Amino acid sequence: MFPGIKDEQFIRGDVPMTKQEIRILTIAKAHIRPDSVVWDVGAGTGSISIEAALLAKEGHVYAVERNPEGIRLIGENAAKFGVKNLTAVESEAPQGLSKLPPCNAAIIGGSGRQLDPILDMIASRLKKPGGRVVLNCITIQTLASCLAYMRAHKKTFSYEAVQVQVNRLQAVGPYDMAKGINPIYIVTGEKI
Repeated sequence: MFPGIKDEQFIRGDVPMTKQEIRILTIAKAHIRPDSVVWDVGAGTGSISIEAALLAKEGHVYAVERNPEGIRLIGENAAKFGVKNLTAVESEAPQGLSKLPPCNAAIIGGSGRQLDPILDMIASRLKKPGGRVVLNCITIQTLASCLAYMRAHKKTFSYEAVQVQVNRLQAVGPYDMAKGINPIYIVTGEKI
């Protein structure tokens, strides 16, 4: 089933979901191993959590989400895909992170304007060497905050950033036309 579960296979509702192509890149950047402990902060529908749990079969994934609708969808998607090594945590971040075990990888899909304190908590609980944090930044402001944090913490993290633009072809009569998906900046920090 992995990598790249199709978007339409997830139970979605009105909660934001990371698109398939971005999930694949995010999971690849996280370097998830079979025994990894993964935090998915701002987990939404749990699409990244599900794919991470399928990779970390001997590990565990914690999907942190503040929206009760998202928590419900995470549970439904975990049941649909038969994922048992996933715990949905209904909490605002960073508060809900303090009770989780240290992680090998943390993925941030949403930060609720709390990016710096979330990254501080992750930095203090991320295993080293090689622990990774992967951020999917939709807005320029989030990207700028993320890069400023990484620059200010260069003794804690080495980092890289990529911008990804995905287009899907859509049939328009006898032609195929590119339909753009919102561009995303993926920032990966590795604990030094």
